[in-house]
Amino acid sequence: MYPGAYDPARVAVVSADGTRTLTYGQLDERSLRLADHLRAAGLRRGDHLALLCDNDPRALEVYWAVMRSGLYLTAVNHHLSADEAAYIVRDCGAAALVVSGSLAELGAAVTELAGGPPLVLGLDDGTYEKALEAASAVPPAHQPLGTDMLYSSGTTGRPKGVEPALPEGDVREQPTAYTLIFQAVYGFDEDSVYLCPAPIYHAAPLRFCGVVTATGGTVVLMDAFDAEGALTAVERHRVTHSQWVPTMFVRMLKLPAEVRERYDVSSMKVAIHAAAPCPVEVKRRMMEWWGPVLYEYYASTEGNGITFIAPDEWLRKPGSVGRDGLLGALRICDESGRVLPAGETGTVYFERDDVPFRYHNDTDRTREAQHPDHPNWTTTGDIGHVDEDGYLFLTDRKAFMIISGGVNVYPQEAEDVLVLHPAVADVAVVGVPDAEMGEAVKAVVQVERGIVPGPELERALIDFARERIAHYKAPRSVDFTERLPRTPTGKLAKSRLRDAYRGG
Repeated sequence: MYPGAYDPARVAVVSADGTRTLTYGQLDERSLRLADHLRAAGLRRGDHLALLCDNDPRALEVYWAVMRSGLYLTAVNHHLSADEAAYIVRDCGAAALVVSGSLAELGAAVTELAGGPPLVLGLDDGTYEKALEAASAVPPAHQPLGTDMLYSSGTTGRPKGVEPALPEGDVREQPTAYTLIFQAVYGFDEDSVYLCPAPIYHAAPLRFCGVVTATGGTVVLMDAFDAEGALTAVERHRVTHSQWVPTMFVRMLKLPAEVRERYDVSSMKVAIHAAAPCPVEVKRRMMEWWGPVLYEYYASTEGNGITFIAPDEWLRKPGSVGRDGLLGALRICDESGRVLPAGETGTVYFERDDVPFRYHNDTDRTREAQHPDHPNWTTTGDIGHVDEDGYLFLTDRKAFMIISGGVNVYPQEAEDVLVLHPAVADVAVVGVPDAEMGEAVKAVVQVERGIVPGPELERALIDFARERIAHYKAPRSVDFTERLPRTPTGKLAKSRLRDAYRGG
């Protein structure tokens, strides 16, 4: 369950275009050498290494060096400003920083602003390779298991470091919790070919790449998501497993039919999606195209709980994200913390025997994530309900709920409708100040190429929504923008948009 356990000649990681390849032999040796260098530089169990890297196969070398050294890995979003990235490097107390060549300028600025770290290695400036050449590839007697400490995407505020407890055990003997869970659920093995179309600084892509290389499969890394490029990669590499966010589905579905039909996706056995709720109609269309291979889970960077739903279950319970069981029981609670019965909407908590995480250097936010009476019940702020069979249906994030005329409006409902309009490339719905209603529902729309926005399209979109959902849930007005603020992983940074309309 680690790179050294597999055929050294087997391909562990390959770029989608096939130009960069890393075998299991190389992955094992190079991660051992980096781990040796980190020990020689003084890093010890519980220290932090920050990674500022694009989707370079060598990022998995860094991952496995950390995993066999008892360290924390903090992968940093390279789309952040230098100040924002430096905040993360400084906040996590990184003792080392690894930077890819394409991000050298950002890495230099981050190093200066963060006041360190003591050890900085560049993947392409010679320092990383020199460090590996001088280090030992002999496995030490003990290789303590490490883990990641990632920062939330910051879609509802400043990024928070999610700090789990360091696991016990040796990397050669103790699989990670993610390996144990996802291998069992999705059948990862040595025959798996996993397409990663999202940036690996994000929790799900990073952790799934770790699972695949822990189970002997092959990771296919895309430099960046492109709808037709993803289909090309599926066909070229005969991809069996993949992971997506709903915006990727929408963009692939909006390709012309002749383009979609050009590619053979029959190798796909498991197409996983998560990170954001998927509109029911979008998922239906994807299953009509790819077959019943769409598997969904609901979880978070915090790892406080998880639900799963298979294709056959979803067809019976369209819109659900599944049931609890593996990491903790679901609890839906009202504002006072009272547990609500099936069918009633409230805050989603997971009940655990322990407190699974804390926010690094932030006891107040840690406490806010805990139930008022049960500290081992934790939430990330999502709202939803369970039905009589225990299936969870998400409504929206608590922070984004609109209160219009005293009525709760959940933006996701209007977004799910409007994103299917042929003129809409992307959409966000927010509450804006309104003298009469308190807040009014506004849609902010990015139109498809070639579409001219204006009053006529605004009226058409409002009518389109009103034909499909209750009028009070539909937008009262529509603004048009060149591009909405989404993270590269597909999450909508709605707080930025909402704050702009609220005057900051």
